[in-house]
Amino acid sequence: MNERKIILQISVVLIGLVFAYRLLNLQVFDSTYAQKAESNIIAREIQYPHRGVIFDRNGELLVHNKPEFDLMVIPREVSNEDIAEFCEIIDITREEYETKLGEATRYSRVLPSIFKKQLSQEEFAAIQDFLVDYPGFFVKARTGRSYPYPTLANALGYVSEITGSQLEKDTSGYYKQGDYIGQSGLESYYEEYLRGQRGVKYKVRNVQGEEKGSFRDGEYDTLAAAGIDLISTIDIELQLYADTLMTNKAGSVVAIEPSTGEILVFVSGPSYDPEMLTGRKFSSNFSLIASDTNKPLFNRPLMAQYRPGSIFKIMQAMLALEQGVVTPNTRIECNRGIIGCHGSHYYEDLTGAIQHSCNPYFHQVMRRMVQKGKVESAYEDSRLGLEEWEEMAKRFGFGSPLGIDLPNEKGGLIPNVGYYDRAYNNQPWKYSNIYSIAIGEGENLIVPIQMANFVATVANRGYYYTPHLIKSIGEDDGPLPEYLEKHETGISGEHFEIAANA
Repeated sequence: MNERKIILQISVVLIGLVFAYRLLNLQVFDSTYAQKAESNIIAREIQYPHRGVIFDRNGELLVHNKPEFDLMVIPREVSNEDIAEFCEIIDITREEYETKLGEATRYSRVLPSIFKKQLSQEEFAAIQDFLVDYPGFFVKARTGRSYPYPTLANALGYVSEITGSQLEKDTSGYYKQGDYIGQSGLESYYEEYLRGQRGVKYKVRNVQGEEKGSFRDGEYDTLAAAGIDLISTIDIELQLYADTLMTNKAGSVVAIEPSTGEILVFVSGPSYDPEMLTGRKFSSNFSLIASDTNKPLFNRPLMAQYRPGSIFKIMQAMLALEQGVVTPNTRIECNRGIIGCHGSHYYEDLTGAIQHSCNPYFHQVMRRMVQKGKVESAYEDSRLGLEEWEEMAKRFGFGSPLGIDLPNEKGGLIPNVGYYDRAYNNQPWKYSNIYSIAIGEGENLIVPIQMANFVATVANRGYYYTPHLIKSIGEDDGPLPEYLEKHETGISGEHFEIAANA
């Protein structure tokens, strides 16, 4: 019995020591529980940065920030008195009030959530003096976008709340639900520069959700860093003038400075006022614009694809001169038996053919480029000639996206051997089957920005810089490196004199 008593006493002591050690470890050495306790009383408050603004080339503001206000609610603190008056003040119905408060309550009774978002400065001014009478409601400030000029919507783009699918695809880890992100245009392409870096403040709250000040005197707070401003290549006065030329018309106007590739004018018509896609009416306005049968969201300078027509004859002349199949003095009869023409002319040299846009002349010019007689078979000869022609044509930036600093640029089409093999179901074809491409018709498709870039290439006598809309990221950093690279066509500069002077 004495031995059992001793063993029992020793067991009790050992168990006590184990519990004492465990408690000492939890309370003194292991901070896990302390951290969990702290997390229950610390509120993480995001500090949104000011988004970078955008200027025109002369310092005029094209995009800036304007204050917006979210009406927040903490359901636990809300009083149900004077609900009718409150609904009248913030311009909602009683049913909307009940729905929004129910959603907030289901999220949390003690944490704040958005009750009504994106109040304008005027709307905030109208209610701010009344909010003191309605406990549980307060206003949180943030910034939205504003576009002073009713132009450039398709170039500037718009900003809106990030979608669920965008969040899933985000590999940076930067974005959270409720963040705003550039959705199109420059706002999207330069998002990482414009967005800035958000900051964080840690606030101490008690179990009732009441704020008690900064956590550890702000030791872990980080300041928000504003986004980088952009200086665009646009001349806003020239842009507004070009807008007047496109009144009640569908099409594009693009003006490029050849020596740099800077875009001075970028008009897509019809378009819309970019200010419509800001603020709380974004959703309704977007639906209105998207349903417009004139397709104002369609960015014609980048996405429309047309047969280039007679402008293509200038390129044909340059290629033919480089290949040596014609000279400036080569005269060809305007024989309209195969292909029609226009105007009164008969037997022109190359300059005259360009001036009169002679279809039969360029029909024969391309035939000489495609059918050189290198092999006996006319079919195989046409294949070899077209391959050489396609390679040279693509050096002008045709047939693939140029790489402008906007999303969704189309590449157009320069038909090649593979294209015609598919079109003719792998049956033999030759120049007589495809000659319409000689005058910019047939299967050729060119994007308006490519047409403007081609003219800039002629002005430069054989080279171009990729067209771009941003002149400098920040005040002195210049454009992205790819917009400083010269692209050579491989055509001798002397050949372009004919086109430039015709």
